[in-house]
Amino acid sequence: MKNVLILGAGGQIARWVIQLLAGDSNIRLTLFLRNARRLAGENAHVVEGDVLDRSSLDAAMTGQEVVYANLTGDDIDAQAQSVIASMKAAGVKRLVFVTSLGIYDEVPGAFGEWNRREIGEYLPPFRRAADTIEASGLAYTILRPAWLSDVDEVDYAITARNQPFGGTEVSRKSVAALIAKIIASPGLHVGGNLGVHKPGSDGEKPSFL
Repeated sequence: MKNVLILGAGGQIARWVIQLLAGDSNIRLTLFLRNARRLAGENAHVVEGDVLDRSSLDAAMTGQEVVYANLTGDDIDAQAQSVIASMKAAGVKRLVFVTSLGIYDEVPGAFGEWNRREIGEYLPPFRRAADTIEASGLAYTILRPAWLSDVDEVDYAITARNQPFGGTEVSRKSVAALIAKIIASPGLHVGGNLGVHKPGSDGEKPSFL
């Protein structure tokens, strides 16, 4: 049995991950979020808490083997620091952490210019979070999804940290499928810092905008 802690478990990608892992009898989920009522009825251990509150985070971290962080906010760098400290205190090594495209100015062309105009001012905390994770010594995977859609499909490709970002969009379900795959096989993409996009979605901006 693999113990998996999902932080920010009420988020839309996280809910897909929960659904995709629901039938895996080898995985025991702990769902950590600020408002536990959002996940009432889930067949998992649900914990209400904030990742910046080390007492609640440390209690949830005990006994875990894989941590998937589905967090956001202008303090995501502080959240990442708290998660890393808690993992180290509990001896947990494997981390999957979702950040954002554009944190390395890796998005080329007209879409890159559009993306910088739309979200560039919000990216520095996400870059700091990624830098902290890369320096943590943990067995991490960082994911940088393209603009997210609610299309019910799994169709994605990945790019490495030092490659130009591909595409403009990707479905939340696709990102969740990649995360679920990593959780099921924790040796996959260790040390990876991956852009995630839908093949063939190149353009000046996402098709749904």
